[in-house]
Amino acid sequence: MDLNEIGLKVNKAKAVLSVAPTAVKNTALEFIADALSGNCAYIISENKKDLETARKNGMSDSLLDRLALNENRIEDMSKGAREIASAQDPVGKVLSGNLRPNGLRIEKVSAPLGVIAVIYEARPNVTADAAALCLKSGNSVILRGGKEAINSNRAIVKVMREAVQEAGLPADVIGFVEDTSRESAAKLMRLNEYVDVLIPRGGAGLIRSCVENATVPVIETGTGNCHIYVDESADIDMAVKITVNAKTTRVSVCNSCESLIIHEKILKKALPPIARALREKNVEIRCDEKALEVLPDAKKATREDFYTEYLDYIISVKTVSCTDEAVSHINECGTKHSDAIITKSLFDAQKFTRAVDSAAVYVNASTRFTDGGEFGFGAEIGISTQKLHARGPLGLEELTSAKYVVYGEGQIR
Repeated sequence: MDLNEIGLKVNKAKAVLSVAPTAVKNTALEFIADALSGNCAYIISENKKDLETARKNGMSDSLLDRLALNENRIEDMSKGAREIASAQDPVGKVLSGNLRPNGLRIEKVSAPLGVIAVIYEARPNVTADAAALCLKSGNSVILRGGKEAINSNRAIVKVMREAVQEAGLPADVIGFVEDTSRESAAKLMRLNEYVDVLIPRGGAGLIRSCVENATVPVIETGTGNCHIYVDESADIDMAVKITVNAKTTRVSVCNSCESLIIHEKILKKALPPIARALREKNVEIRCDEKALEVLPDAKKATREDFYTEYLDYIISVKTVSCTDEAVSHINECGTKHSDAIITKSLFDAQKFTRAVDSAAVYVNASTRFTDGGEFGFGAEIGISTQKLHARGPLGLEELTSAKYVVYGEGQIR
């Protein structure tokens, strides 16, 4: 189907969804959850086609992990839809109001953004999460995934559209672009007639392309060059546990740790046990000169390493002399996503949280918590690293705008 035709249909469906009662939206989400669970075998069989093609094309293990679906991951998608159904409806909330001297009553009311286009890569779970979030927030959605996941995405969209229609909403509240060419992505970025907001979710190249080429307004979801800073007062056992969790639980996601920063006063005590634990998980360690003196069998880090989102079993190590230097390094090399400090010092913790310019800043906790579900939002459509229109996990409230409703009794100006 041509993109203009998809845009037209999704726009017509938007008019119905934007005023749909909460109960109808929740029913649709419950039906989606049932459909995902009930069609698990079908979705997995389609996903296997994508995995087979990806392996033939030499996709890395970490990216294969992003692409792969199994019963547990599909059940998580289903659970996410149910959690969104149980969440408070973000549409129609009175955000503020005032009564003017002339008798006008002005209310600021939350409202859907409209039609949201989502361009993403080999993450088929994004298909379900994005559609569910958009539906609950009253937004129609146009989904355009990567070629690596085309069979998986097509299957997920099919069962979701059928579920939505069964619930009494137009199937076209969920639009899907089957054309995975660069041309289709470029056209979607400029589909101003039908698209209100574009959200890219993927690697640095995709996000940069959208930001530089889109004429549709973009909410930038950033890459994750995330840091853990081990301060001089850090509990070393805690530093080991948090670093291993942040780096190795799932290396292919944007909230995994890519760079370890260690205060020089604790370097000799902290780096060896952290390195041992990371190497047990097959992580390659790339060190600056001071860290190499402690870990001489590590690989020497280049300047580029400190700017790299590896999405792999690799981590860089930077040595600093103070918290200010750690903050400066993060703000220069990071991607404004998620960064953590391990410390016993309240002073250093407060300095770090105030000065690090990132969407999520942690004290004595893993960066892996930057997630809509972990933040209590249900699923999230992405992690925004910009400051307009929203920042951090994009949940239901972040997928709304506002309108002013003005009540009068014949006033004129």
